[in-house]
Amino acid sequence: MPKPRYQRRKQDRPQEITQAAFAAFAEKGYTATRVEEVAQRAGVSKGLMYLYFKTKEELFKAVVKSVVIRRIDQLIDTIESTELSSEDFIRGPLLSFMKQLPGSPVAIVIRLLISEGPRHPDLVDYYYDNVVAKGIGAITKFVEQGVERGEFRQSAITELPQLFLAPVMLSIIWGLIFKDRPLDTDKLIETQIDMLLAHIKA
Repeated sequence: MPKPRYQRRKQDRPQEITQAAFAAFAEKGYTATRVEEVAQRAGVSKGLMYLYFKTKEELFKAVVKSVVIRRIDQLIDTIESTELSSEDFIRGPLLSFMKQLPGSPVAIVIRLLISEGPRHPDLVDYYYDNVVAKGIGAITKFVEQGVERGEFRQSAITELPQLFLAPVMLSIIWGLIFKDRPLDTDKLIETQIDMLLAHIKA
C-alpha cells in the first residue's frame, strides 16, 4: 500500500533542503547565503529546517555528501569490484568518471572552496578528509595493485596520485576563470592519462 503523501514528503525533506542549499550556495556563495533563504527555497519554515540541519555548516556538509561524496563512494565500489586490468580500468571507468567532473555540480563546490575556503578552514578540512583523501587513497591503492600484478612499474606516480587529478582540477579552474576561452577538457584528461600510463606501464 502506498504511503500517505505527507509521509513521503517528510522523508524527502532532507534532500529537498540540501538541493535548496546547493542552489543558494551556487548563486550567492556560502558566506552570503542565509539559513532563512535556504528554508524559503525549500518551502519549509526556518524552525522545521533546524530539525534536520542545526547550522549552515551542516548544510554545506550535506551538499558535499549529496554532490561529491556519493560519486567518490561509487567510484571506490567500482574499483573494489572490478575484474578489469589496471590499464583497462583507468582507460574505462576512471577516465569516464574524470571527464564528468568539470561540467558537474562538483565544479561548483570546488569554486566555493576556492573563493571562501580561506575564511572557512573547517569546511576545507571536511572536504579534504571526506573527498580528496578518499579519492587519492583509492587511486594510490589501485596503482599499487597494478604494480603487484606486474602491469605497472614502481614510479613516483605511486607517491603522487595527484597527477591523475591534475587535469580535472585544471579543467575546473580554467572554466571558472576563462569562460570565454573554451578548453577541450576531455582531450586534456585523455592526454594526461595517456602520458601517465606510458610512464608507469611495465
